[in-house]
Amino acid sequence: MTRYRADVLDELKRFGMLPTAETPPELVREQLNDLYCYELRRLRDRRRAGEFPKHEYADRVRRLREKYRLLSRPLWTWIERE
Repeated sequence: MTRYRADVLDELKRFGMLPTAETPPELVREQLNDLYCYELRRLRDRRRAGEFPKHEYADRVRRLREKYRLLSRPLWTWIERE
């Protein structure tokens, strides 16, 4: 049984993710990473389509990375220790 830290659950809620105690942290991280990769590809495609100038791309990627900062934390910090 997994007990997620409150700050991790708050971050995950921002993405519409509400893992239960039975949801493995590895699965949650994988799903969050998939969402991040999707948003990165979408951003790249928008730049290629000319929706914003190329010089803004790096800053937009940086902001997206900040939005998904939970992915930079080790998985063991996502759960409460018993």
